[in-house]
Amino acid sequence: MVLNCYENDYEHMNTYALITGASQGLGKYLAVELAKRKYNLLLVARSVQALEAVKKEIVRTHNITLTILVLDLSAIDASTKLRDFCVTESLEISVLVNNAGFGLWGSFERLSMVDQQNMINLNISTLTSLTYHILPFLIKNKRSYILQIASTAAYQPVPSLAVYAASKAYVLSLSRSLHHELKSKGVRVTCLCPGPMETGFSDRAGMQALAHLTEKYNMNPEIVAQKAIKEMFSGKIEVVPGVMNKIQRFGDWLFPKYMTERIAANLYKK
Repeated sequence: MVLNCYENDYEHMNTYALITGASQGLGKYLAVELAKRKYNLLLVARSVQALEAVKKEIVRTHNITLTILVLDLSAIDASTKLRDFCVTESLEISVLVNNAGFGLWGSFERLSMVDQQNMINLNISTLTSLTYHILPFLIKNKRSYILQIASTAAYQPVPSLAVYAASKAYVLSLSRSLHHELKSKGVRVTCLCPGPMETGFSDRAGMQALAHLTEKYNMNPEIVAQKAIKEMFSGKIEVVPGVMNKIQRFGDWLFPKYMTERIAANLYKK
């Protein structure tokens, strides 16, 4: 079912799109796409310098109100702090984009448990809690959207990216469930499952040794953002951008799990 949206009629003016992890990469381009559609923006990330740079770039081109909030989203109380900020500032949220997240490459027993727990906190706990706490704002606006960012890693276990892949499988499953739960309340939930992109993800994950692999299949995050926002407004439940990613998705469905897992293990072996 395709939902008639107000992407072009601007009924949403004076409402905000809340985007986490919006200081660079995909988050930045998602912000640009929503600014083009005259959404006011609340951008959240850890780096004040990076957020200020994105703000300057967007407001120079688009006539919107843009608010930034510097916050460590992996902290346990991050989602309640963000909700309280929206209440205090009287921000009407009609789009939530849960973009913040990161991965770690390496064998499970050798990676720091502290780092892996922080990844779980950000990729799963904060995403879930923020969705819960912002949902009343979205329901109040009657016609609202949630965009959750997963990964093609959500479709299969990935040895050497074990916890990351598991966290993204959670995001995909949650998103599909909420899509059906919330559509009667006027909230559409879309899950974006991109593959490798030209962002800082690989560097943060410690995957420099696999640069030859990731660069070969990298997509432009600007193009991914354009596709994601378009499909979100159409009410699509799941978005896999790029021909190669769609082929991979088909292979995950077609071939036995042990085969796709073995291929992934060889590709991402450290």
